Amino acid sequence: MHDVRYVLGHTRQEENRLQLQSAIIRPITHRLLREAGLSPGMRVLDLGCGAGDVTMLAADMVGPSGSVIGLDRNPDILITARDRAGCAGYTNIEFLESSRANLAPRSIDMVVARYVLVHQSEPAEFIRLAASYARPGGAVAFHEVQCFGDINSLPRVPLWHEVWSWIVAGFATGMSHPDAGARFIEHFSNAGLDRPAIFSETPTGGGSASPLYAWATLTLRSLWPRLESGSSIDAAKIDLNTLEDRMREAVTSARSQITFAQQYCAWTRV
Repeated sequence: MHDVRYVLGHTRQEENRLQLQSAIIRPITHRLLREAGLSPGMRVLDLGCGAGDVTMLAADMVGPSGSVIGLDRNPDILITARDRAGCAGYTNIEFLESSRANLAPRSIDMVVARYVLVHQSEPAEFIRLAASYARPGGAVAFHEVQCFGDINSLPRVPLWHEVWSWIVAGFATGMSHPDAGARFIEHFSNAGLDRPAIFSETPTGGGSASPLYAWATLTLRSLWPRLESGSSIDAAKIDLNTLEDRMREAVTSARSQITFAQQYCAWTRV
């Protein structure tokens, strides 16, 4: 996992963003794991586990008779993950720093990764690596995010689309494969695996209570250093301190229905 370049940084603010993001997309990841066959008693490996949200979701699904290993290259976020899992009372989770982990190949029932392939220089190689840990007949499952193109709003809210364009510009300064999820079939094939089962869901909202405004604003905050130094965006015009409220007002006043980053999920057996 030395290949991972994480463009959103490793601040406490980013950890908070990850937890909000996870709360929003948890049902999508749950569907992926369920459809891939995750069940009580299984042994799971979560690659790029971050603050441990997918790890804990998998631990809930495998129950006390199963176990989950969360692997990440960032020792600081693993401290957060261990604290969160400990406070929540999990006893079937182990978090390991990837550079120090010594995992036996072909020993895992399911290997999962969320929002990891977009950061890889060679997504197929990472999928192949993930598959090397799965036992024969085991599964690999990936959940990725759209970091390119456009989103929707009807009636159209120009500010909402402008904010998305800033996010895409920030990702473009350092993200290797923003379209990794949209190329699952290609990447799985190049990894030597069977064509995956795939589905897509899109976070949708509107009105004053939608969490999408906070998700977008926090994402821009994490991308801020890159927007200031590595993009053509005039960062001074964004005004992060008022952005969330301005988006909420614009969308609510227009009585618009908005979408955010499309979610892609895929899995196959090895």
